[in-house]
Amino acid sequence: MKIRSLLLALTLSIGLFATSCSNDDNEGETLVPLEGKWDLSKTGTVVGGTEQLIDAPENQSGCNKDYLELKLDNTAHVGDYSTTACALTVQSGIYSRSHNNLTTVINGVTKTQDIVNLTLKELKVKDAAGIITVYTR
Repeated sequence: MKIRSLLLALTLSIGLFATSCSNDDNEGETLVPLEGKWDLSKTGTVVGGTEQLIDAPENQSGCNKDYLELKLDNTAHVGDYSTTACALTVQSGIYSRSHNNLTTVINGVTKTQDIVNLTLKELKVKDAAGIITVYTR
């Protein structure tokens, strides 16, 4: 009976150990989906170790917010509202995600940004020059 109890305890221990250890293939990558329409909210940079964010000056007063729309088929659309009667100009391209990097190619211009924060309501990215862009849903 002692051997059976010992064998059962050993089996449970191995099972618990095996389920508690996992191979984290996403290497810190958040699993929140990128797809959707993201409204441009804030821009800024880091000054003296502190983020300095302001309301996005690209957004025209009285108009809808400029946006980034990422589709399931990896197409991207950038909407820009002009000062003239809030006219909308949409530029299209593609995007890809590799771990915590977002790469967009719009009108032949490639931009790669680090995903700093991604929640259901906020997408915060930072480019190589340190420019931070915050989008909200």
